[in-house]
Amino acid sequence: MLRLHFYAGVLVGPFILVAAVSGGLYALAPTAEQIVYSHELRAPASDTQLPLAEQIRAAQSHIGDGGALSAVRPAPEPGQTTRVMFATPGLGPSESTAVFVDPATAEIRGELVAYGSSGALPLRTWVSSLHRNLNLGEPGRVYSELAASWLGIIALAGLGLWVVRVRKSRTKKDFVRPNRRYRGYRKSLSWHTSLGIWVLLGALFLSATGITWSQYGGGNVGTVRHALGGATPAVNTNLDGAPAGGDEHAHHHGPVAAPTGEANPDTFDAMLAIAQRINVNTGQVEISPPAAPGQAWVVKEIQAKYPTEVDAVAINGSTMEVVDRVDFAGFSPLAKLSRWGIDLHMGVMFGLVNQIVLFFIAAGIATLVVLGYLMWWRRRPTRSSPLEFASPPRRGVIRGAPWWGVGLVLLAAAGVGVLLPFVGWTLVGFVVVDTLVGVVRQRRALAHAGPGAERKPG
Repeated sequence: MLRLHFYAGVLVGPFILVAAVSGGLYALAPTAEQIVYSHELRAPASDTQLPLAEQIRAAQSHIGDGGALSAVRPAPEPGQTTRVMFATPGLGPSESTAVFVDPATAEIRGELVAYGSSGALPLRTWVSSLHRNLNLGEPGRVYSELAASWLGIIALAGLGLWVVRVRKSRTKKDFVRPNRRYRGYRKSLSWHTSLGIWVLLGALFLSATGITWSQYGGGNVGTVRHALGGATPAVNTNLDGAPAGGDEHAHHHGPVAAPTGEANPDTFDAMLAIAQRINVNTGQVEISPPAAPGQAWVVKEIQAKYPTEVDAVAINGSTMEVVDRVDFAGFSPLAKLSRWGIDLHMGVMFGLVNQIVLFFIAAGIATLVVLGYLMWWRRRPTRSSPLEFASPPRRGVIRGAPWWGVGLVLLAAAGVGVLLPFVGWTLVGFVVVDTLVGVVRQRRALAHAGPGAERKPG
């Protein structure tokens, strides 16, 4: 455990540090977004509200002929704006142009690019992309998958070391709060150990939920969830009865469907009224016209805060009949847990409190990485060279372990490596690095000892 904790911490630490810092920023992004874009998101409160058709026509007049109407999010409550979304040329994948309309006067409050089904505005989109892929696109997702995959393993190895040391130590309280009397390496170790146990659950949670966004491990986890009956239900928009798929991430970063035809603004009021009679009973709603011929209109709740409101209904635009509905109450327990986990990870489930807790967990994880490198630096030998690196933990201890224990560890490593490929490949890399380090140190020792020295196994 010590060697795994050491090598993973040293070699994967930079990725975890960047993920923690960017994640801490993202945790506060929803609240920052409300402040930065307050003019677009807010309007003078009024007891009256114009029909959606008038608000949509005002937005269409503002946007001109260059955009196709893709969705409308009515003002959730007085003092907030209606968001009319368009698919316009020149935008990137999953982006749309959002026009913000005062629901009482149809005044245009502004225009911004929104990302994904979550409707993230430019500030939150930039921070989210930084956290997800360093703003490098798909190649950058390698970093976040490494960080998410290894964070939980490093945390569990650290927990194992913590338990062993607590059982052997006479000063057990130093493992739950730092001892300020220590100096040098012992001071860093005391802070690293005590802080680690406080952020352990948060680190495990962020690792488990973060993996679901990853490119390779996330796909494997999704397959396992589907096999266990934990797939997220999706409303079926196919009027021919073909099945529909679901993705719990679609609410946040899913693709934005661009309609192929002209949507009649007057129809949006009718669709909302039908949905409200069925299962749409929250203010945070999105109304989407058919994305293609043979598709239904969709009216869905988009309230990620607790209690979760994500009921949806599909309506045939020709007959005004409901063709399908999905209720969150009907989700399987695993699908509900997946949804709640993702909303908690994004800091939207409990608002500002959720965001502050995530920020402090991220700050704690970043501090642990820095303390780990500080410990490594302070353990280095200084007599031979000031730039000499500290040695990894003692080699060869596995020879004293029982065969069944080694077998279980290898079996678990293989299983984790298959489920999380980046863990498997990097673990192989750790073994290679460790072997090379051992060979180099052994040769140095033999060279210093002279030609008659006995060669010992590494």
